[in-house]
Amino acid sequence: MLHQAWQLYGRWCRWSSPFIHLLTLTVVTFGVLTPLICHRLLHSYFYLRRWHLNSMSQEFLEQNQQEGQAALRYFEKLQIPNASEASGSDTFQPLLLVTIITVQRRNDFHYVLQVASHFHRLLQKCGARCRSHRILLCNVESDPSSHQDVRLLSSFFPMVSRDKTGNPDPRVNQFEKEKQDYIFCLEQSLLTYNPEYVLIVEDDAVPEEEIFAVLQHLLLARFSKPYLRDALYFKLYHPERLQRYFNPEPMRILEWLGLGMFLGPMLNCVYSWATGRPSLSWPIVLFFALYSMALSELVGRHYMLELRRLAPTLYNIVPVTECCTPAMLFSAPSARRVLGYLKGLHCRQGFAKDIALYSLLRTKGENAYVVEPNLVRHVGMYSSLRLNDNPKLL
Repeated sequence: MLHQAWQLYGRWCRWSSPFIHLLTLTVVTFGVLTPLICHRLLHSYFYLRRWHLNSMSQEFLEQNQQEGQAALRYFEKLQIPNASEASGSDTFQPLLLVTIITVQRRNDFHYVLQVASHFHRLLQKCGARCRSHRILLCNVESDPSSHQDVRLLSSFFPMVSRDKTGNPDPRVNQFEKEKQDYIFCLEQSLLTYNPEYVLIVEDDAVPEEEIFAVLQHLLLARFSKPYLRDALYFKLYHPERLQRYFNPEPMRILEWLGLGMFLGPMLNCVYSWATGRPSLSWPIVLFFALYSMALSELVGRHYMLELRRLAPTLYNIVPVTECCTPAMLFSAPSARRVLGYLKGLHCRQGFAKDIALYSLLRTKGENAYVVEPNLVRHVGMYSSLRLNDNPKLL
């Protein structure tokens, strides 16, 4: 008995044994390489929060402040267009209207200038393909004239303002006011331009470089499918910290399993070629499937999604989740449905407009989707709803 156990131990634990190979690979990968490589990746399980969070948050704020100053210089140097171009008085129906909803925030970051400058530059870069796109500013500051950045932008873009001067209704809390502002901007977008699609962007959501190329592909190709054409809305941003596989969302679990089923056999073939073993062994396939699934989750699904930026056709459209609303795309019919729905809801703490919109999917039998990876970056660490003098990236 002891002799047989010793033989089994020798067969499993010699250097040429697959067990030793795979055990060594696991220890080196998860115990050495990934902790060394990923300890500064913000959305990885290996991120050393205690070591890096304060310094990275400070670096982000300083960089964002510099980008705000750069956006200010961009518009100060930009030639003011003629009155007809700035007023948006043209009568044609845009394919896409980008509406930037803004309130006064900290002046030193110039959030709305950052967003507007990026959209303006990207529209110029897009050229003829984006001639059917327009930008509209929606100023929802209580005293519209006090919003300094919008006063500068009004020379370059058409603008609508929601004047709320006077005695505020004490029954309207800040979450309900935010919802009412959202309704106002969406309604004015439809009335002012009657576009086919409206992209409502909050003033701290900076667009990615490829946003118009991807939207062009989505609007002209992907959205022709009936189940997408009738969607209530499309989210263009979901917080990176909530993009992990390990979530109670069936589509992500299926994606995770699919990744393991794809990489398991492929890595088994690589291992077999490297060791000169038979081409397929189901226990080794299972190991590599679990290995790749664990590696992708621990490193961070967010970083896997970044590979989809290689081409617009690779972007994913999956069922939506609750949080958040920095960039929301509506078709004109769905925007009118949303207006009707939201006017019948009252927002409060714990039931902000993002949760209100998500609740409509269940109560009204609607569908909505999120585009992956994100098409905007959320740069606003200073919230207009919640005061925070020492914001962090996480």
